[in-house]
Amino acid sequence: MYFDNSYWVEILCAKIHNVIMQKKYLECIGKNIKNIRKSKKISQEKLAELIGKSRNYVGMVERAELNIPTGMLIDIALALKTHPKEFFDMDL
Repeated sequence: MYFDNSYWVEILCAKIHNVIMQKKYLECIGKNIKNIRKSKKISQEKLAELIGKSRNYVGMVERAELNIPTGMLIDIALALKTHPKEFFDMDL
C-alpha cells in the first residue's frame, strides 16, 4: 500500500498533538494534587508514606514528569481525602 507524504505528516501531527494534550493534562493533575496537598498541610513525605511511594515519586507526579496510573490517582485521592475528579479541575 502506498501513502503519500501528506498522510505521514497528518499522522505525525496527530501524535504530537496527543503528546502535547497529554502533557497539559498531566500538568493540570500535578498542579491540583500539589495545591490540594498543600491546602491540607500535608508534606510530600507524608503523602508518599500514605500511598506507599517515595517522596521523589510524589514530586515527579506534581511536576508532571510521569504518567500516573488510574489506581494511583485513586490512592492519592484517598490519602488526601478528596475525590479524584478534583485533580482534573482546570480552574484550580
